[in-house]
Amino acid sequence: MGCGTSTTATKDKKSEKALKAALVIQNWYRGYSARLKTRQRYALTIFQSIEYADEQGQLQLSNFFSFMLENYAHVHEKDPELVNRFFGSSTQDSKDRQDYLGLIDVPDSYCGPRLQFPLTFTDIDVLIEAFKQQQILHAYYVLEVLFETRKVLKQMPNFTHTKTSPSKEITICGDLHGKLDDLFLIFYKNGLPSVSNPYVFNGDFVDRGRNSMEVLMILLVSFLVYPNDLHLNRGNHEDFMMNMRYGFTKEILHKYKMKSVLMSPIPIDGDRATEKKNKVGKAIAAWGMKTDGPFSEQLTKHEWEQVINILWSDPRGKRGCYPNTSRGGGCYFGPDITSKILNKYQLKMLVRSHECKPEGYEICHDGKVITVFSASNYYEEGSNRGAYIRMSSGTTPRFFQYQITKATCLRPLYQRVNAIESSAIRMLKERMISRKTDLIRAFQLQDRNKSGKLSMGQWAFSMENVLGLNLPWRSLSSHLVATDKDGNTDYMSSFQDIHIQKPVKEVQSTLIETVYRYRSDLQIIFNVIDSDHSGLISMEEFRSMWKLFKSHYSVRIDDSQFDELAERMDSNKDGSIDFNEFLKAFYVVHKFDKLSKSDTKLA
Repeated sequence: MGCGTSTTATKDKKSEKALKAALVIQNWYRGYSARLKTRQRYALTIFQSIEYADEQGQLQLSNFFSFMLENYAHVHEKDPELVNRFFGSSTQDSKDRQDYLGLIDVPDSYCGPRLQFPLTFTDIDVLIEAFKQQQILHAYYVLEVLFETRKVLKQMPNFTHTKTSPSKEITICGDLHGKLDDLFLIFYKNGLPSVSNPYVFNGDFVDRGRNSMEVLMILLVSFLVYPNDLHLNRGNHEDFMMNMRYGFTKEILHKYKMKSVLMSPIPIDGDRATEKKNKVGKAIAAWGMKTDGPFSEQLTKHEWEQVINILWSDPRGKRGCYPNTSRGGGCYFGPDITSKILNKYQLKMLVRSHECKPEGYEICHDGKVITVFSASNYYEEGSNRGAYIRMSSGTTPRFFQYQITKATCLRPLYQRVNAIESSAIRMLKERMISRKTDLIRAFQLQDRNKSGKLSMGQWAFSMENVLGLNLPWRSLSSHLVATDKDGNTDYMSSFQDIHIQKPVKEVQSTLIETVYRYRSDLQIIFNVIDSDHSGLISMEEFRSMWKLFKSHYSVRIDDSQFDELAERMDSNKDGSIDFNEFLKAFYVVHKFDKLSKSDTKLA
């Protein structure tokens, strides 16, 4: 009996130790997983904050174009085509369709997909299979699809209605942003569009991804085959100004070797366009709204603001409606606003997109607002999942998540998180170096003892005040600044491992930072005013553009500095500058890439 009791006690002690060990391991793993999730969440916050800050810049740029048109035309009255590019309609009446198509031949050597009009289901299948083989649809067919889509859309109302039943669901997809593999996966899992399998695509088809043209062509061809069963909502990226910044325009130029997509192929009377310039609101002009049609087709400023609010607004938990300070356009709307609108129009739910969500979707406002985002790996591979929704009458929404995996599929989670946060921190440091002079000035104002150090709170305040990114600076500080044992920051260490390469050594750093900070804006402006599509800009145009830009953006740099830089960049002294090459001369150099180490942690 005694021996048996001793053996049982020993077993109990071993079981207790094993249980304690299991609990320790479980607690450690939970903590480890939580830290990884926190790091990933911080990285996504950085990506999103910088994305929204760039969108603020885009809206500011749209206002600049109105300013430029009012002033640039007086400087260059001999170049009325600049105004035409904004006020001329990009296409004329449908009667000119053959005039355009007649300019393009499809050679016998072309081995890509050939579409047959009127389109059928077979053309959808042919197009998808061709794009899976990375074939390019010929420009002739692209134009045919665009003309036909335009004709059909003009016959349809702005708002469409669709019906479902318990036996007939509808699939709602969010932003795709040129992610062709995501679209393929959706169709593979959910089936191709058809009368019995209707879809709604909630805008932002293009930009950022590498296959915006292919995504757009599949959606438009599917729409032409099933115009009553495939619905295309416009997003804020269905806009040529957004396309110029975020990649769709460059993709078109690359795939179709076009010099410019900005100029109308058919000349438009410059005097008429110039005359109308003064009769249209600045905001409308900036966004390139059509102004050569009847007055009834033109948008008033109030109507334009409504469109902006529809395309740019985001839901938030705070009650009321207030400016969308992150994006710089649209508004934030609270749960009370959602309830008010749904009740007014006797609706049950709002399904919208426009925001990347880590899990591909998010439910808020007491279940009355759903955000769905269908582009997985939006910021970086592994950064987020994509999702789509299936809904029918009388049932709750069903969510389907996915994530396209390639190089990272075999890597452990911590390595994937390291790669995501590494990319995020690099972007943030590049943002910091573009405002180095402003940050140093802000640091020094706080450093009253001239010690070169600030408290963590002072450093975080200065970072937020200058960069305006609304980030958890204290949590991110270990990657951005050196601290001493007392927790004080050596604020100049924020810039020790990164700098902007100077194309000319003598040029002041402030000018270099300014050009780098606004490089995307300047490149878009250059592409607009490069009237002969030569890739070159004259010194006179160069200086005039900069003076207008500096005035509108309140840039405090002496003109002589910029003139000196321009002279030095004109290497062959022919009075012209390759402006795209000029901008490429300004790039960020990372001296030390600490984030590549496997022990990097954000939290």
